[in-house]
Amino acid sequence: MKTAFSAPGDYIYFKSQVPLHKIPIGTKQWRYYDFGPKVVPPLICLPGTAGTADVYYKQIMSLSMKDYRVISVDIPRVWNHHEWIQAFEKFLDAIDVHHMHLYGTSLGGFVAQLFAQHRPRRVWSLIPSNSFLDTCSFSASMPWAPVVSWTPSFLLKRYVLMGIRDGPHEPFIVDSVDFVVSQVETLSKDVLASRLTLTVDAASVGPLLLSDSFITIMDTNDYCAIPQQLKHDVRERYPEARRAFLKTGGDFPFLSRPDEVNLHLQLHMRRVGVEARADLVPGVSKGGSGGSPGEGNDGREDPDDAPRDDGEPSEGPSTDSQLHPNPESSESHSLGDQPLSNARVCHVVNEDIMVLFLPHLQDILFLHLFPLYLGSLCITLNNCWKVRRSIK
Repeated sequence: MKTAFSAPGDYIYFKSQVPLHKIPIGTKQWRYYDFGPKVVPPLICLPGTAGTADVYYKQIMSLSMKDYRVISVDIPRVWNHHEWIQAFEKFLDAIDVHHMHLYGTSLGGFVAQLFAQHRPRRVWSLIPSNSFLDTCSFSASMPWAPVVSWTPSFLLKRYVLMGIRDGPHEPFIVDSVDFVVSQVETLSKDVLASRLTLTVDAASVGPLLLSDSFITIMDTNDYCAIPQQLKHDVRERYPEARRAFLKTGGDFPFLSRPDEVNLHLQLHMRRVGVEARADLVPGVSKGGSGGSPGEGNDGREDPDDAPRDDGEPSEGPSTDSQLHPNPESSESHSLGDQPLSNARVCHVVNEDIMVLFLPHLQDILFLHLFPLYLGSLCITLNNCWKVRRSIK
């Protein structure tokens, strides 16, 4: 296929700075990164079928430098969606995280929506990316699903990689595909089989108690393994949600378009009321070396939430999800810090918005300057014609 994969330099630096945590909870082995100030409600990233916790390393490095807490999690070996919800809740209890913001791509976006549906008081906001609402289309295209647990590892990996388009790509998309392929090679047979089973297990996302105003849908407009109709269904389900479209990026925009993705994530966090805590993290190397149980307190504990959160209407998660993020912004900065903070925010937003517009600068200049060029050309030709007539 291609030559041996060489890890990017920024990934090697990431591995040297951010510790990988592994904790057993029951029969599940959880593998995750936790970086950033512990008092900030975390953004938890959930990968797709072919991803690991490592695929979000660009988001961890960028957002933690801006003083957000980011947790990137491997989906462990779970065989149905009920087991996923129970296992993920136990994991959150073990690392002492009671409320969070969920960002998931593909399968990760689907299971994030399921968790938000069944544990609404724990999820403050949601960012599904290239995701879907049900598994019907996937189960229909995978008739051998009943024997997936007996399928050899190399066949499972081949099936997963077949979903990634192998064709002419822009260099940054090629690099993202190469990185994900290298991560697939690290997955065990049981983990791959369980993720494929989650993809075809009969389940669908029901109505969420989370308001659409706390949801941002981030999709790519070029080729993606998730059919456009399934992504369209997600947009129809949350009509009032904020939409963030990326012109290109392929299946892994968090790797191929990290600047744009990080900007949308940061704007989402600010919009739902989460401000960075610049006074708590002086630098990357000192930021989030923690993540062990007992240290990951988000500073907003509600002991009644975690054990008894099963989505009953009497708990009123809708108001809970809308009221909690607002106090966070009032806690984040003292009055004396506001002018400096506001100046820093404006600088960051302007810088990141430039990143969005630079790829389209050529198109913008063409649309504005081409009519002027045609006008001046017509005037020049008209004058030349008049001069020739006067000479004759």
